[in-house]
Amino acid sequence: MKKIAMFTMGTRGDVQPYIYLSKELMKNGYDVTLGSHPCWRGLVEDSGIHFEPIGPDIDIEKEAAVIRGKSHNAMMSLIKCMNFIMKIIRNSTEEVYEVCKGKDLIVVTHSQMGAVEAGVIGIPTVNVTLQTEMIGEKLRKQTVKDKLVGGMIAKQVAKPYNKIRKKYGLKKIKSADEIMSDKLNLIPVSKYVIERNPYWEAKNVITGYWFDEDESYTPDDSLEEFMKAGDKPAILALGAMSFEAESEKKKLDMFVNAFAKTGCRAVIQGFQKTLKDYKLPDTMIAVGSVPHSWLFRQGKFVIHHCGFGTAASSMIYGIPSIPVPHVLDQLGFAMQLEKIDVATKHIDAKDLCEERIISAIKEMNSTYAVKKQNAESISGKISSELGTAEAVRLISGVIGR
Repeated sequence: MKKIAMFTMGTRGDVQPYIYLSKELMKNGYDVTLGSHPCWRGLVEDSGIHFEPIGPDIDIEKEAAVIRGKSHNAMMSLIKCMNFIMKIIRNSTEEVYEVCKGKDLIVVTHSQMGAVEAGVIGIPTVNVTLQTEMIGEKLRKQTVKDKLVGGMIAKQVAKPYNKIRKKYGLKKIKSADEIMSDKLNLIPVSKYVIERNPYWEAKNVITGYWFDEDESYTPDDSLEEFMKAGDKPAILALGAMSFEAESEKKKLDMFVNAFAKTGCRAVIQGFQKTLKDYKLPDTMIAVGSVPHSWLFRQGKFVIHHCGFGTAASSMIYGIPSIPVPHVLDQLGFAMQLEKIDVATKHIDAKDLCEERIISAIKEMNSTYAVKKQNAESISGKISSELGTAEAVRLISGVIGR
């Protein structure tokens, strides 16, 4: 049985795609190990996947919330979060190296984690890229300006990996492209959402989104009764962006008041600290971890942060969106949703206020028929792609059975 390992750091949205991929690989007879923060052990093992704890035992969503709270600038917030994660990756290289031993393939996730270690041992790799902007246009003739700007950016991106390479006595690289797989780069996005760039090398393959149905989920009595008690609700699902370093009553008030003034019933995820001493109206309910595959199908529309996983889920499960991006990559995913007309105009997190939320809800209501039809149409197309199975098929072509 061929052995595959992959490593990922970050919030749940950074882990979930690899859970889906791991499960599909296991179904096809591969021995899979998934390494991540110790706090994700339960999430991974509950899916029947062998887990290896990598890095310090911290609450990564709490740490990310603290970092975000120190900056209201989307670019600076992203850079600070990335630097924090990269420091963990750099300090975890010995653990990654040990887990890599004896494996037949390393799936190098979007943070490039495991690439250097696999290279040292001599294990083949397959890459995953979530943000298509990160893929180089190798087939396009480069101007002098392109080369200068690209070289400067590439040098900065390569820095953290060079620190890892130094530990193994390896020479510096000028670009992270030098540690990318020369065989395959998987892009788990739908071709109905983004077009393949004609300047990409052939190894860059759009597979379709990775997901499963979580068919086993059953809502508790209170949630089931709430759903049956009235019209389909709005869903507030800000993911890790609603994890609070401290109570955020003012922020929750914005949403609660906006829902009340626009006559929306609502399901609210997150805000656990604030909700401990917060009385919600009867038209709203707070819930914990509920699979998007169930929850999004029950809602009228979803207000979310536009992380990769949640943005994908909104399309997979056919629900229109009100995007509230907090960091730069989320803004990119929000613009994807706007482009295919399954979302209202996004609200930048720094500009969030009750009036803007009300305005977005009104825009959603006035254009709902079109956005819902578009969302359901894209959902059907995404299902037909069988993205996770396609990714496994491509990996099998690299590693064999």
